[in-house]
Amino acid sequence: MPETLTAAPTLRSRAAAWLEYRPRRGLARFAFWLLAWFLLLWVVRWIPGIVGGLAAGLQILAGIVLLMISIPLAWTFARTRMLWSLRNKLVLTYVLIGLAPVVLLGTFVLVAAYVAAGQFAIHLVDTRVQSQLTQMSNDNFARLNHLTHAVDGIPLRETMVSPMPCEDHIADMPRARVHRAVTCFLNGTSVLQSGLQPNASTRRTPLGLAPWATELHGGAFQGIVADNGELYLVALHQQRLNDGRMFSVVSSLPMERALVDDLAQGLGVVSLLPPTLDQTPDTNNASPERKTRRQRFLSEIRGGREPQSINVADIGVHFPSTLSLTDWSQGQRESLAVVVDSRPSLLYQQLFAASLSGEIMTVIRVSITLLLLIFLALELAAFIMAVGLTRTMTESIADLYDATQRVDRGDLEHRITITRTDQLAELSRSFNVMTSSLQRLLVEQKEKERLQNELSIAQEVQANLFPHVAIDLPTLELHGVCRPARSVSGDYYDFLVFQEETPSPTGGRSTRREAGVGIAIGDISGKGISAALLMATLHSAVRAYQFASEQLLYSSSVLEGLTASKQGLADAGGWFQSPGRIMSLLNRHLFRSTQPEKYATLFLAHYDAASSVLTYSNAGQLPPFVLGRDGTVRRLEEGGTVVGLMDGMHYDEGRHTMQSGDILVAYSDGVTEPENDFGDFGEARLLEVVARYRTQPLHVISAQVMLALDAWIGAEEQPDDITLVLARQA
Repeated sequence: MPETLTAAPTLRSRAAAWLEYRPRRGLARFAFWLLAWFLLLWVVRWIPGIVGGLAAGLQILAGIVLLMISIPLAWTFARTRMLWSLRNKLVLTYVLIGLAPVVLLGTFVLVAAYVAAGQFAIHLVDTRVQSQLTQMSNDNFARLNHLTHAVDGIPLRETMVSPMPCEDHIADMPRARVHRAVTCFLNGTSVLQSGLQPNASTRRTPLGLAPWATELHGGAFQGIVADNGELYLVALHQQRLNDGRMFSVVSSLPMERALVDDLAQGLGVVSLLPPTLDQTPDTNNASPERKTRRQRFLSEIRGGREPQSINVADIGVHFPSTLSLTDWSQGQRESLAVVVDSRPSLLYQQLFAASLSGEIMTVIRVSITLLLLIFLALELAAFIMAVGLTRTMTESIADLYDATQRVDRGDLEHRITITRTDQLAELSRSFNVMTSSLQRLLVEQKEKERLQNELSIAQEVQANLFPHVAIDLPTLELHGVCRPARSVSGDYYDFLVFQEETPSPTGGRSTRREAGVGIAIGDISGKGISAALLMATLHSAVRAYQFASEQLLYSSSVLEGLTASKQGLADAGGWFQSPGRIMSLLNRHLFRSTQPEKYATLFLAHYDAASSVLTYSNAGQLPPFVLGRDGTVRRLEEGGTVVGLMDGMHYDEGRHTMQSGDILVAYSDGVTEPENDFGDFGEARLLEVVARYRTQPLHVISAQVMLALDAWIGAEEQPDDITLVLARQA
């Protein structure tokens, strides 16, 4: 009861929604209002007078337009609504693939069976007609053989006036039907008539002998003829006597209701529809009465009884055909239309009654019925199986669709319940795996974003470690660039400026000027975060030793009671005047604070602005070179092994006095080792680019080197960090 109470408002709400439906726009809205006007005009058309006539005309016009626009609307509705569902598409597919061929084949079988049944009924009628004609022909042949002997040699005049010797014979012949007429002709003249019915109402004049009948090939004719507006079954035989005269025997049977009843026996109803024939009588052989008859229409002849149906499947068979008809007066061939109204049950009895007994016919009928029931059971089972398979497919698709909607709303916890083991079940299982992967990937994505944010911070911190302010001495131009292969770099370069204080001659505040600069470039083993961290450690250590040397020098001066003079603080670099000593301290620090497999290559130099002397130490770094103005190249190789790999290492120092125009080029392996199909970029190409643009500003030289590297690498990924340091003596 509660369900009924809740269902009623739902039905009412749906009905109200249908009644309140209004298409909002487009062709549907136009069709809706056109339908409303059509219904209104249908009501108005019943008003008598001119208003009703005008409304009827407008209604016809509105109906035509409505029909024209309903076709695309119906197609759009079917495509967007009915065929949107997979179940509807499968049903339509089954109808097109399965049911349509069955319907077409069944229709073809039914049509073929209908045609076969009708043709069989026509065949039975034609067979009965031919059987009657054959019987008449056999009787004529017997009469002809007997009568030719009786009249052979007797003159025509005597034959006509003397007692007919053939009459007794004809009277002695067995007569199956008294209304069959037999006429004997001698040279075209009637000499004997027999078999006429005494009733005047049914009396018919025997056929005359048509002129074309005397020229028959083979002397015989049988068939259906039309004479004087009537139809007859006619059998004609003729034979030439010894004296040259032609003796003819014509048997005729009028096609009346009684004969058609015999033809329709056990079939149903047989209708003969003769055509319109020009029945102009033969003026030579016809009686005066027949000469006055004019053209007439042959009427339909119908015989038999209306067949009764024995069951629903015993449908009526209405089949037309034609029989050959001869115009007796002209000899022309026409077609006699025959229509048989029968039923399959009657035709079945006619087909099997002559050859099978009643028990065998019953067995056949029962067998066919059982076979039909088996076929129906198989079809029903196939239908049930198809419905079940369709339901499993559509339910799986519906589950997948619902799951996609849930995932679209962000519910990644939803899982499809799987109860089958087919391909769709595997698809559902794959969907569950996909949602699990999506859920995991989202977590990983968030973690990756977090790491990316941290990496961005690390990249920003590392960028602050590189010199980001232009540093130039009066005697030396400096420029450096580092392009990481990944987010952060394992390469290192730095410029350390050393200043000196000059006391004021007047005793005022002293002035500061750049007395020198430290140049550092290195390459950390590995790439990525670990290399960047070690690079930051190396950077911090170099800067720490710089600050420590300044602090120690200042403290020593205080303890010794010395005044901060030019000799005490002339070089704020302190220890940095000895890059080999600093390199040893860095090696000890990295060896003790990093993993054994971590190390770094490093080039460390100190440039004295007053003397233009470059003091350096190279710890495993690719040797920088000094390109002279005259094109000479000097490599700076003095030093030792890499730092941080072994403890207690000693590093040598080298010195080089920079001349005006000399360019110091220090670089990492990311500059010379990129490869393509032609090999490494190499030091020679680097020297070539620097030499070509040596007169340009240092940032231009650096940019040209980067362009050459990009062209050499091409579309491939940058294999390693690229670091380039340039210094040019003024």
